[in-house]
Amino acid sequence: MRVVISCLLLVAATLAFYNPIIHNQFIDFDDSSYILKNVQVQRGLNWDTVKWSFTTFRDGNWHPLTWLSHALDCQLFRLNPVGHHYTNLLLHAANAVLLFLLLRRATGTGSIWPSLVVAALFALHPVNVESVAWAAERKNVLSMLFFLLALHAYDRYARTGGRYLYLLVTVFFALGLMAKAQIVTLPFVLLLWDYWPLQRMGAPGGSPEAPAPRPLSLLVWEKTPLFMLAAADSVVTVIAQRAGNTVRTFSEVSGSARLENVFASYVRYLEKAFWPAQLAPMYPRPGNSLPLWQVVGAAALLLFLTVLVLRWRDRRYLPVGWFWFLGTLVPMIGIITVGEQAMADRYAYIPFIGLFVAVVWGLRALASEHRIPTVWLAGAALVVVFTLGCLTYRQLGFWRDDETLWRYTLTVTERNYMAHNNLAIALAKQGRSDEAVFQFRTAKALHKYPANQILALAFYELRVGHPQDAIEECDSALRASADPKIQAVAWSERGHAHLLLRQYDQAAESYQNALRLSPEDGMALIGSGLLALHEGRPEVAVTWFARAAKVDPSDVNFLLLADAFRRAGRAAEAQAAFAQAQKVSHDLRQGQIAAGQFLSFAGLPAP
Repeated sequence: MRVVISCLLLVAATLAFYNPIIHNQFIDFDDSSYILKNVQVQRGLNWDTVKWSFTTFRDGNWHPLTWLSHALDCQLFRLNPVGHHYTNLLLHAANAVLLFLLLRRATGTGSIWPSLVVAALFALHPVNVESVAWAAERKNVLSMLFFLLALHAYDRYARTGGRYLYLLVTVFFALGLMAKAQIVTLPFVLLLWDYWPLQRMGAPGGSPEAPAPRPLSLLVWEKTPLFMLAAADSVVTVIAQRAGNTVRTFSEVSGSARLENVFASYVRYLEKAFWPAQLAPMYPRPGNSLPLWQVVGAAALLLFLTVLVLRWRDRRYLPVGWFWFLGTLVPMIGIITVGEQAMADRYAYIPFIGLFVAVVWGLRALASEHRIPTVWLAGAALVVVFTLGCLTYRQLGFWRDDETLWRYTLTVTERNYMAHNNLAIALAKQGRSDEAVFQFRTAKALHKYPANQILALAFYELRVGHPQDAIEECDSALRASADPKIQAVAWSERGHAHLLLRQYDQAAESYQNALRLSPEDGMALIGSGLLALHEGRPEVAVTWFARAAKVDPSDVNFLLLADAFRRAGRAAEAQAAFAQAQKVSHDLRQGQIAAGQFLSFAGLPAP
């Protein structure tokens, strides 16, 4: 009965403190690619989605089970964020219950309270908010579910020797890897589990029902299928990340910078575990070097703690908890650098369990040795868990929407170009152009953007009516890249900016440069046609617009072609082009507005 009540309390507390999640929107930080702009996922569960899920490397990941879970959510909830977020929350609550049941079973019936405290710390620690409140992090909570199920099956296998249980371990491990590769360290975790609480390694000392000890070599050999699965998934993950261009090269992040970040990040994770303040969705990399004292200090602290737990290795939960933390973080610690972050809260979802176990069991032993009343210990645990729950409740509010999240991030991090960039995008969506441009430029001052991203800023500057600034961005892109495709786009955008400024000669030169590099550049073809109309040469404009319509048979291009035919006195052909525009258009009225805007660039009235 106590076990059932404990499970219900865990679920109730998790749902209560995470309740603000029902007010949160999708975040345009992977949520768009995973859900909002993913046509395949939005189609729901069908055979095409299953095939796509198992064959795509979209966003540099191979996680078919995660894609299928998002597809199921879309089928059930459409694009209502409440359903997507609540699925994450229910998975997180289930993980907390599974963790409690696992620890309670593995450590004996007398360990119900420390098991419950560890599970509560996991459920309510604010560092895990990112994994739950961010819809795209479904992969984190889902892979954790199978990670814990595999541990449950292994615990039973180790005690009974049932082969079907080992098969279950393998199946759960494979399913977890298909949700996220973060659980790739499971075979090593199982070796720790052999050491404690199962005590299959070394001298016996567990309960009478504990499995008999075995040689380390045999325990490692026993996990060969799991190591093979981990290796295969690691290869697939690297291929996917390279396909998605998410792996940073050594020219971008040097080997020494990676090593320095490893030591610093481990210590920062420890800090977040015991003092969870200033949590952020993006911690920027500190650059190519950290202060020497920071790196040396971090390495010394990690070495000191390692020596300490080895000195007290007779308390097996200490080395198990510590090496669980160190080991499960290895794939995400930055040796292989992926993305722009130095570290991430979501990476601590599994590793912090090791710290919680070491601390809770350590304090339990300390209280027993000093005969501290149980009620005092329980009271202290309740205060800590409640405080963490309140911090989690507060942290969830920062994930309400894009603007709230990135403004908050800028208050807790420094020189965070990604936060400025994402805030700019959020403001741009609201039509707050001047504020968005300011944030874009701040981001650009902090980070050397590649040429294609500079062009994205130039495009935005054009859209909000800042042609001179767009010209400067295009010039930056031209200096930054020798790629003919990028240069063609830069010249084309530059031509449009000059057209808006009524600088027709410079516009013509820019369009000519674009077409010399890319004869089928649609925007340069349109711009050349507009210049021809401005000069009173509709027949020449017909040639340009016809080429543009051939490259991109859109309603706007056919409407511009129809206008050129009309100005050239070719009414029948104008009518045919207009009919073609009607045929391909999804919204003819919007197409006419866009065509009219193009004509206004050249000082011409709308058709």
